[in-house]
Amino acid sequence: MTGTEITAFLSQGAKVLQLATLGKDGSPHQAPMWFTMDDDKVVFRSFTKSQKIVNLLRDPRLSVLVEEGATYAQLQGVMIRGIAQLVTDPEYVLDVYRRLAARYPFSGDEPVELDDAALSQMFGRFASKNTVVIVEPTKITSWDHTKLGGAY
Repeated sequence: MTGTEITAFLSQGAKVLQLATLGKDGSPHQAPMWFTMDDDKVVFRSFTKSQKIVNLLRDPRLSVLVEEGATYAQLQGVMIRGIAQLVTDPEYVLDVYRRLAARYPFSGDEPVELDDAALSQMFGRFASKNTVVIVEPTKITSWDHTKLGGAY
């Protein structure tokens, strides 16, 4: 995929990111995450006490994978190896919550656009307990089997 195609795929395509961090003993720790984009970078949030954030505080290296497709000919994906930039600013955390709520159905069946009051009511009490992770890429690998035209 081109850079533009990667950004479009991550912004509008698959919705679940597979995050891999390194545990204290060096073993991989994987977790599915909802994510959004900020300046063409993958961004997600988690509670600061979660194992993934604890791991990233110790060792900021990570890998993320986003893939979709039910058959070989439909497979599309992006794998990013990178370094985690950790942000604990409550205002930025709330902004990420706002973007996630517009992309995913936190409650109910549909994503929602939240004004400041609704955002604060829904997520304000969690902002100081969360860390946002901005994935600073060191290597990006992508694939798009839809371009193969049925060839293997």
